[in-house]
Amino acid sequence: WFTGAVTPGERGTAVVVGHVDVPGGRAVFYDLGALRKGHRVEIARRDGRTAVFTVHGVEVVPKEGFPAERVYGDSGAPELRLITCGGTFTEENGYAGNVVVSARLSEVR
Repeated sequence: WFTGAVTPGERGTAVVVGHVDVPGGRAVFYDLGALRKGHRVEIARRDGRTAVFTVHGVEVVPKEGFPAERVYGDSGAPELRLITCGGTFTEENGYAGNVVVSARLSEVR
């Protein structure tokens, strides 16, 4: 994790960003938009523990006018945001938006 960033499971909003695709095909977050409310996401931490989050929202937001404070802001609780490209794709401009998955901490084990 970046120095100064929130570790998943700690108070604050942890953010993980990954590609949806690459020139050769699928990338790490190819199926991110298929997550739904109630799905669980597990993050293996450097300390050997696993932070388990429950999805409470999945949305596609436009890159123009991206709601940075809402997505990255500190909610006061341990939360997770998973972000990748999404929406309409054109060769000229790439993806018009971002898929943003929001999840709340369920447990750390």
